[in-house]
Amino acid sequence: MRPRGGTAPSRAKGKTVAGRTPGGGRWPTRSGMEHLECCARFLRGTLVRAAVRRYLPWALAASMLAGSLLKELSPLPESYLSNKRNVLNVYFVKLAWAWTFCLLLPFIALTNYHLTGKAGLVLRRLSTLLVGTAIWYVCTALFSNIEHYTGSCYQSPALEGVRKEHQSKKQCHGEGGFWHGFDISGHSFLLTFCALMIVEEMAVLHGVKTDRSHCLHTAITTLVVALGFLTFIWVWMFLCTAVYFHDLSQKLFGTLFGLLGWYGTYGFWYLKPFSPGLPPQSSSLNLKQDSYKE
Repeated sequence: MRPRGGTAPSRAKGKTVAGRTPGGGRWPTRSGMEHLECCARFLRGTLVRAAVRRYLPWALAASMLAGSLLKELSPLPESYLSNKRNVLNVYFVKLAWAWTFCLLLPFIALTNYHLTGKAGLVLRRLSTLLVGTAIWYVCTALFSNIEHYTGSCYQSPALEGVRKEHQSKKQCHGEGGFWHGFDISGHSFLLTFCALMIVEEMAVLHGVKTDRSHCLHTAITTLVVALGFLTFIWVWMFLCTAVYFHDLSQKLFGTLFGLLGWYGTYGFWYLKPFSPGLPPQSSSLNLKQDSYKE
């Protein structure tokens, strides 16, 4: 029976109309976590494919050559990205290995332990980061030495007036000179190596299935998004290096060192028994599975 005045009885306390808050506003149609999961699904579908692992090295090499030819034949006008002090270069590329290391560390630990449940095996797989650190250190030191032993100090960027009294790059710059030697592109090397390493490690996602209500799902999803965006930054800045900086030969050697670092580990050594191994593809754990044969 309706009360006097014909108004409908009020709803029970605590219940609201679907899609509206108690104050009359509308609930968000999608939570922040749902947006994160949507982004992670896109990145997984893009970066986890075997075709990406197979063709990305060739794509990087081809884009380096194309960008270098463009720089030589028809240079692009200066832009924000051609300035070495741009945000991406200062806060990301200059710290490329630190970013890659810090994000891959929890990603490898969580995904590999989730699939295998073996702490010892997780530690073994984490040693890939130590190998990567050694490759980064040795190559950058080698590049620095090559530039030192092939260089000379000049009075101007036009390479006029050799200053024979300055025998090192640091001393030359400290006295206002300009050091010129064979400067192998560290950016081409490191961005190639980091991008390929991330893509290789993300192959583990083929076998990772988590409960959406578990905190592990949130952690892995967040790391997938972070690593995916980091990979796109590395590839984008690699292209910027190709069209704006260094000579063709310097970028060629830098890219080759990055490719050799990747192939020497994931394409050769990690297939051997006494190695960190490849990422596990399923809970059955076959570390020697060759992802290039998919």
